[in-house]
Amino acid sequence: MDGFLHQVFAGLATGGIYASVALALVMIYQATHLVNFAQGEMAMFSTYLAWTMIQAGMPYWVAFFGTIVLSFIIGAAIERIVVRPIRGSSELSAVVVFIGLLVILNSVAGWIYSYTIKPFPSPFPENSFLGNAYMSPHEMGAILVTLVVLALLALFFRFTPLGLAMRAAAQNPVSSRLVGVRVGWMLALGWGLAAAIGAIAGMMVAPVVYLDPNMMAGILLYAFAAALIGGIENPAGAVVGGFIVGVLENLLGAYVIGNELKLSVALVLIIGVLIVKPSGLFGKVHVTRV
Repeated sequence: MDGFLHQVFAGLATGGIYASVALALVMIYQATHLVNFAQGEMAMFSTYLAWTMIQAGMPYWVAFFGTIVLSFIIGAAIERIVVRPIRGSSELSAVVVFIGLLVILNSVAGWIYSYTIKPFPSPFPENSFLGNAYMSPHEMGAILVTLVVLALLALFFRFTPLGLAMRAAAQNPVSSRLVGVRVGWMLALGWGLAAAIGAIAGMMVAPVVYLDPNMMAGILLYAFAAALIGGIENPAGAVVGGFIVGVLENLLGAYVIGNELKLSVALVLIIGVLIVKPSGLFGKVHVTRV
């Protein structure tokens, strides 16, 4: 029984990281109705920025919040420079651009920092009160960080004028323009927020998997499965989906298929959701009259 509980709690910990990346995917999808395949590499590159600051002697939390700010700026710049010119193009064009961005970020990170695996510090020390018999302090801290991010986003989008404007721009750009909302800038802010959330996920996962240019490849796949399970247009659903995927991955890997095939769990979940319930557990089904 202890082994089972350990797998469940460890799955919740990794699920918190999947939830953060899934949340970033959902935010960009809400704004553009496109899946950003480079989201994982953006998070990885942001984590390298944090590592650079820490190596330069900055305290961890200064580097943490500094990375969030830089990532927000980089995400908004990517929307303005890369995404905006292809708006209105085919979905295939967008997919090619995102895959190209993925390869570029991965290559640049490898060129600057090399492909040598590097340790990354955790903000939650081993003697912290957060730990328990089933979860390390870092695992518990990662879950808390994810829940705090979700709560802050919910408050931002529900109670602030800027958050309401971003929601309106994502749901109905034409009407938003008519009432004076600068839709283009709202989309750039959405990309910035998604990049900042991805940076948080990268800094939470790096102490576990270590820092290297390929560290987010598998995590992005799990996050995509989480977003589909919860509903690709539902931020809270994406977080719930992240925890579901994390627990399923651990339990199936430990008791059914073995650790070697754990990545296939994400692929099976993606295919299963697309076949059975494409809108996800918490997504809305849109009916269009033709």
